[in-house]
Amino acid sequence: MSSQTITLVVSPRGKPIKTLPQESEVPRNAPATELYNSLAAASGTSVHRLRVTKGSDGQLVPNRADVSISQTGLMDGSKVFVKDLGPQISWQTVFVIEYLGPIIIHPLVYLLRPYIYASPNKLLPFPAPSTLQTLSLLLVCLHFVKREYETFIIHRFSAATMPLRNIFNNTAYYWIIAGLNMAYWIYRPDAPTAKSMNVYFTILGVLLFFAGEIGNFNSHVTLRDLRSSGGKERGIPQGFWFELVTCPNYMFETLVWVGLSLVTRDFATVIFLLVSVTLMCIWAKKKERSYRKEFGDKYKKKRYTILPGMY
Repeated sequence: MSSQTITLVVSPRGKPIKTLPQESEVPRNAPATELYNSLAAASGTSVHRLRVTKGSDGQLVPNRADVSISQTGLMDGSKVFVKDLGPQISWQTVFVIEYLGPIIIHPLVYLLRPYIYASPNKLLPFPAPSTLQTLSLLLVCLHFVKREYETFIIHRFSAATMPLRNIFNNTAYYWIIAGLNMAYWIYRPDAPTAKSMNVYFTILGVLLFFAGEIGNFNSHVTLRDLRSSGGKERGIPQGFWFELVTCPNYMFETLVWVGLSLVTRDFATVIFLLVSVTLMCIWAKKKERSYRKEFGDKYKKKRYTILPGMY
């Protein structure tokens, strides 16, 4: 063994992994990805299914090319645990499936209104969709089509995959809350959207919607440019909105749904807004802690993570 090569003691964690070697030799200055690739090749398992942690303190050994074995604190004779995370699905596929729900459900409910809802007056033909219901359909579909575009063109994912079993929780959020629940209440013949339009609320809602979409898209482009195509490197996002809050993409996403709530005037849209803001606040706090931990004094700490002056 050369002085630049270390031998790690390998043990499975949880379910045993067939053919997992008991030891692994890796150059100490090699990227951490080499350890993952070596273990995956030896065990005949996809590298995305493996999670490697240090035996000394349980810390994750990141599967990143910009982190060397030596930087993780592993030394000759160190013990690592390897866990099989089970079948995986790519994050891009997850996003595509999630956003497809509302794109399919809203037009279907809109078109099938006479077959879904009871007629408010059986002596008259079933009423046609109102202008506000049509506008609501267009805005909801536009939002999620934009999401699909960003999934294919803009986003660069820090993690390639997630456990397949989690797809049901992820899709339920969009297919049920933003899809079925919102669509059912928005396109009812007795819904607020079926009644006379409040022009001022509608115009304000549309303006907030498009302002949010544009700001959200620009924030995603800024985040995209921090990472090379296929890379996992991290950086500190710059720009006015990123100086104001940790996650302006979430701030603008909130603006989008405030606008949609004003347009639809429907409690189902407000429910999705509240659930979304709650989740985004949690994610934004986590992102702020991550920036502070990873970049230290290089990162300007933010007082607010998503809503200026509030949270």
